[in-house]
Amino acid sequence: MAPYATWPSPISAADVARTGLRISYPTAMGREVWWQEDRPDEGGRTTIMHHTPDGLHETLPAPWDARTRVHEYGGRSYLVVPGHGIVFSHHPDQRLYLLTGRGEVRPLTPEPERPGCLRYAETTLHGDEVWCVRESHAADGRVTRAVVAVPLDGSAACREVATGSDFYAGLAFSPNGEHLAFICWNHPRLPWVSTELKIMRMESGKSWTVKGGQTESILAPQWLDDSTLYLISDWSGWWNIYQIGIYGTSSQALYPAEEEFARPLWRLGGKPYQILADGRLAVLHGQGGDQRLGILDPDDCTLADLDLDYNVWDSALTADGNLLVGVASGPTSGRTLIRLDLATGETAELRREIETPPHIAYLPIPHPVEIESRFGRMIHAYRHPPGNPTAEWRGLPPYVINVHGGPTGHADTALDLSKAYLTSRGIGILDLNYGGSSGYGRAYRDRLRGQWGVVDVEDAIASARWLLDARIASRVAIRGRSAGGWTVMAACAASTVFAGGVSVYGVSDLSTFNDTTHDFESRYVEWLVGPPDPILYDARQPLSSASSVRCPMLLLQGLDDPVVPPQQSTVFAAAMKDNGIPCTLITFAGESHGFRRADTQIKALEAEIAFYRDIFAD
Repeated sequence: MAPYATWPSPISAADVARTGLRISYPTAMGREVWWQEDRPDEGGRTTIMHHTPDGLHETLPAPWDARTRVHEYGGRSYLVVPGHGIVFSHHPDQRLYLLTGRGEVRPLTPEPERPGCLRYAETTLHGDEVWCVRESHAADGRVTRAVVAVPLDGSAACREVATGSDFYAGLAFSPNGEHLAFICWNHPRLPWVSTELKIMRMESGKSWTVKGGQTESILAPQWLDDSTLYLISDWSGWWNIYQIGIYGTSSQALYPAEEEFARPLWRLGGKPYQILADGRLAVLHGQGGDQRLGILDPDDCTLADLDLDYNVWDSALTADGNLLVGVASGPTSGRTLIRLDLATGETAELRREIETPPHIAYLPIPHPVEIESRFGRMIHAYRHPPGNPTAEWRGLPPYVINVHGGPTGHADTALDLSKAYLTSRGIGILDLNYGGSSGYGRAYRDRLRGQWGVVDVEDAIASARWLLDARIASRVAIRGRSAGGWTVMAACAASTVFAGGVSVYGVSDLSTFNDTTHDFESRYVEWLVGPPDPILYDARQPLSSASSVRCPMLLLQGLDDPVVPPQQSTVFAAAMKDNGIPCTLITFAGESHGFRRADTQIKALEAEIAFYRDIFAD
């Protein structure tokens, strides 16, 4: 018998940090597979792994760090080039390098004037050149992007081949090499709001728009043949797969459904579907945080799901012939690199982030719930009850509402040991997909347009009251990262329903955020709140309401964060102190937007559980 939040658990903070291995962006070629892998115990370094019939090999030795900073969120940072080696972006200077088969590393791009001022992502091979998106940071702070060609032999400077748009993604060459497809968009829009699909004729360098516009998000173009493409569009209200000619003719939906076949494009280089050797498509689809893996036949427009024990997939599938590789997970299985032989039905697990998961009795089983918010809006969430086979308890447990780091993100049912760390100690979790979250169609995402700090806050408060009114929870706290941290601060100021709040690199001051954040999101606030207006921003931002907060708070912040600078946390903590409300600010040197180092992850999680023990103490 032990109080909630103090149950003895076999899951330690160090166990959680070890799951930060983070497998991502696989590449399949025959029976060989490459992927990126984060190493928290190496200071957050990203290496490149290689699985062959002979076993597992680390391809990129320390201190090389394969991580791109394009858009600050990065994405796929390497390209396997048969006969040459592996091209990768090195994190400290952001140059492209070639790792040869003999283990030699040589630069492909020129040394920049300042480390990191030239960045590269979305690499793809065309002849003896690597084509990619280059992001240029001028000394005066201006940021521009272009599609460039980089010679593989490192003999010449980058050649600009497409300019004029603020952002580029999804580079794909036609099978005959005569055309390049790509998507692009301009400020103030984001790629889940508005993009265009363009085709460039390689001979002339001229391009034209095939599909897209101000109210349509186009993603993930891939070529069916030399004159036809597949793409994903949300013009119907849902991201569905379409087939279209290179001049915008004969557009047709392959499988129209009120389901999402893609996720918002925060990181570059992923592919949410793959074309198989027999012409069928391996696709990810579904409603909500989870997505199923299915096989779509474009000839008869049928979709059949594969019978697998995984219901959460990264939007980064790769295929060679009938071999399909992806990163998947489920409620009781951590992120795992899976290879499927669709011809034989054979399934192989190539790499696990959690080699030996805790006993299932210590793992929370998520329950999907719908909650009514203000004006009858229905919101979605997953409830993770506390559980521990060695503990006995009386009364209702405390709960923590977890607000994802969106705004267009989403919560899913994948095993997350940081949640099990809490639930096994007697704290329930409600994973909230507030209005604005992805996975439920464009109309659900658009609920947040102009309403950031209103809809998300109302949904968080309604969820807390539901937990209490339904006698599921005794007390409720709230926690969130990045945009979720904004919601935490705003919700604690708007209601006394919360026993405490934890903000992890959250936004508190809109005007300062607009002036200091990175280029990719520098105009996002205009969509989320409205054009710059001191009166509107002051009324909406949590910092202006800090004097209304009546519950203790914990703020966690990386000191090298270019997305949400440290000032966003320090000014809110100072306002809390002036208000006489307990507020603890813990900062981490060398950490950016997302804690990558094992020691940081351990300290942050242990500080969080100590905070909950204090506020939930009887």
